[in-house]
Amino acid sequence: MLLTNIKLASEQVSFLQAVRQGLGQQQGLFFPTEWPKLDVNKLLAMPFVPRSSHILHALIGDELSYTEVEAMVTAAFTFGAPLNQISDSISCLELFHGPTLAFKDFGARFMAQALAKAQQGKNTTIVTATSGDTGAAVAHAFYQQPGVKVVILFPKGKISHLQEKLFTTLGDNITALAVDGDFDQCQTLVKQVFDQQDLVQKLNINSANSINISRLFAQVCYYFEAVAQLPADKRDQVVFAVPSGNFGNLTAGLIAKTLGLPIKRFLAATNANDTVPRYWRSGQWQPKKTVATLSNAMDVSAPNNWPRVEALLAQGVIQRSDIETFAVDEDDTQLGVKQLAQAGYTSEPHAAVAYKALKRSLEPGEIGVFLGTAHPAKFKEQVENILGTPIGLPAVLARFAAEQSLSIDIEANFAALQQVLLNLETT
Repeated sequence: MLLTNIKLASEQVSFLQAVRQGLGQQQGLFFPTEWPKLDVNKLLAMPFVPRSSHILHALIGDELSYTEVEAMVTAAFTFGAPLNQISDSISCLELFHGPTLAFKDFGARFMAQALAKAQQGKNTTIVTATSGDTGAAVAHAFYQQPGVKVVILFPKGKISHLQEKLFTTLGDNITALAVDGDFDQCQTLVKQVFDQQDLVQKLNINSANSINISRLFAQVCYYFEAVAQLPADKRDQVVFAVPSGNFGNLTAGLIAKTLGLPIKRFLAATNANDTVPRYWRSGQWQPKKTVATLSNAMDVSAPNNWPRVEALLAQGVIQRSDIETFAVDEDDTQLGVKQLAQAGYTSEPHAAVAYKALKRSLEPGEIGVFLGTAHPAKFKEQVENILGTPIGLPAVLARFAAEQSLSIDIEANFAALQQVLLNLETT
């Protein structure tokens, strides 16, 4: 199956080429213009790994055999995505049972498998920005992988201490850059790298953000897993609430619906960085300066994946009525964490944003599923401050919390980043 550059329709590439390349010309995102037809009922009766293998093989096409895709999925998806019921009508899809306790593990680990297929023996330098969880997931997915160097940009002082420790302490082939700026500035620097074709070709540069199609496709699979865990007679009444920052997670859900998964509608829930909710109401795309919030991984004012949502709408496979948008403020976020605790469930600010959107929108007879994108212990300080009670650290977090950070401070300018990349070539 060919993927098309959203900005330049004449640029069409295969899946593996899109994985190698990351971004297209003019910083365009690769995306399908046609979608496979799947036997959804048959898929929902399968276990997670075989089902995911069929879904991903259908999305990728014949460039890889089913056996190859199944081996990639088996290696990547070594953990589950259980539904945890909160009330009669609301459940949390827990996506934090992977090695870095965040939903990004699904996409990053599958991308590592896909890039190993796509590299064809060449060395690769991955340059990616993180607003929190991407950095850890990508770092651990590619840690010590032969032929791969990873450079992770993060906004200094604007992600949680434990999020930071998970990827700044590894060393080896992982370089962490603490940028004096916000996430949008980090993301802009990554885009500027891809504008320098000489540099891209010299270092064989790729990105592991959700702009890479392999990460996005992998995320489609856990929406099927969520629906498979619901009673068959309730599946066409499911409403997904998605905590939304860069909008890759929502895009993956919309792809799942496009493939035939019977999702009634989506609630795209942002924090105070509410570019999309304002755009949905006014039709005016007006990003503001990013503000820091409790749900820091969603502190994104210019979401990279939104053009893919627009593409699905333009293709007519998704309708405007399939999406509702909500902005949840800090007070409501804290209230969501408290309400979940009162229901006997310890959660964290990102999931609480989605939970509050569900509480505002869910109608009688509907089944609400909000995405739990990270383990609450990754936001230990924030959760403890909100609830006034201590929460324990899982062993993986306790281990990394004690390690020394190896991050390098840089200014938010391209010259500084370019120098780091060129220095890496000689090491």
